[in-house]
Amino acid sequence: MSSAAPRTTGQDHLWSVDEHLEDILATVRPLEPIELQLLDALGCVLVEDVTVPVSLPPFDNSSMDGYAVRVADVAGASEEFPAVLEVVGDVAAGQADLLHVGPGQAARIMTGAPLPPGAETVVPVEWTDGGLGEGPVSGMRARALAPEGASGQVRVHRPAEARAHVRAKGSDVKAGDRALEAGTVLGPPQIALLAAIGRGTVRVRPRPRVVVLSTGSELVQPGEELGSGQIYDSNSFALTAAARDAGALAYRVGAVADDAETLRSTIEDQLIRADLLVTTGGVSVGAYDVVKEALSHVGDEDEPGSGVEFRKLAMQPGKPQGFGSIGPDHTPLLALPGNPVSSYVSFELFVRPAIRTLMGLKDVHRPRVTATLSADRALGSPKGRRQFLRGAYADGAVTPVGGTGSHLVAALAQADALIVVPEDVESVEPGAEVEVVLLG
Repeated sequence: MSSAAPRTTGQDHLWSVDEHLEDILATVRPLEPIELQLLDALGCVLVEDVTVPVSLPPFDNSSMDGYAVRVADVAGASEEFPAVLEVVGDVAAGQADLLHVGPGQAARIMTGAPLPPGAETVVPVEWTDGGLGEGPVSGMRARALAPEGASGQVRVHRPAEARAHVRAKGSDVKAGDRALEAGTVLGPPQIALLAAIGRGTVRVRPRPRVVVLSTGSELVQPGEELGSGQIYDSNSFALTAAARDAGALAYRVGAVADDAETLRSTIEDQLIRADLLVTTGGVSVGAYDVVKEALSHVGDEDEPGSGVEFRKLAMQPGKPQGFGSIGPDHTPLLALPGNPVSSYVSFELFVRPAIRTLMGLKDVHRPRVTATLSADRALGSPKGRRQFLRGAYADGAVTPVGGTGSHLVAALAQADALIVVPEDVESVEPGAEVEVVLLG
């Protein structure tokens, strides 16, 4: 990541959302690649192309439980006039020494087992009498219970074309093919492919470690009893969950009391496990806004380029914001407002893109669409502020959810989108086209 400090200007300057985001993304850099075991790489981004060293499947194999036979031996077979073949043995998955199937012979074969030499096709067991001398069967008897099924005769009641029910060598991917390209996010299917081609480790950018701290002496942990004037700490849970949803390894720190030295000490303790620090609360202009007090003067001649700047943004909710870097490694820090909705909206606009940038992703933003506003009345918006209203999006339309208050957590839980009202718009009429940020 860059060690450049954020640009500064006068205290009364009102920053735009785009300016603030641009400064954040100019400061944050993708994490250095590391080699990880496959399961540890889940959710990470590949930094190099992966080439297939061995074809998949590596040999011709059966896609059915049945009998490996020669095509000519079952031509014209029917239930009335079945082809009667000699069973020369079993071919099981993983078997190395293969039988040879000659004229008039059949080998009982299991799904995934190699097609034996001499065999040209596979007849499903349901097309045979299973060696019982009666009509068609629905399956094979377990070898442990009926070992004689691997010998004797089998009657085949239907013909089979060449290579029917045979998975050809390399039909999935061939040796030398590109299995995955750099920039791929590794999900379960990609992990499966890497394992299938024999890769035990892979080179990726690691998932960023994000530490979330909430501040406020009034905050109580969920599950504890509330005292007079106290509220439950929801922000740290919301932001930690949001960071994990964005792809990070996120750690929640219990609420820190309104004491600047305690907060500064807590942040310093957390630096060892953080690629990004996120605080919530204490960034406004009150006498107890400890994040601002604790971090406004962080950074000195011993740590050139570090420091945290606090700004006012032309947005609603989320006007007070802070960002910069802290500590010897210039760990990025984003300071968000304390009101729940302000905090969450700020996360979506600024923290999520920072996390995705650390991961090395090309597209770091939530998808945006144009939708028709479905509302009973016009939506008002403060002049000169970009407003982000909670909404529910469906079938090209978006409906406002709840009011504009920054404390309305219940309404936030019902929203899956943010309605964006530009700075130069003071009213949006029902039926108007609006920009929508999709959160789901």
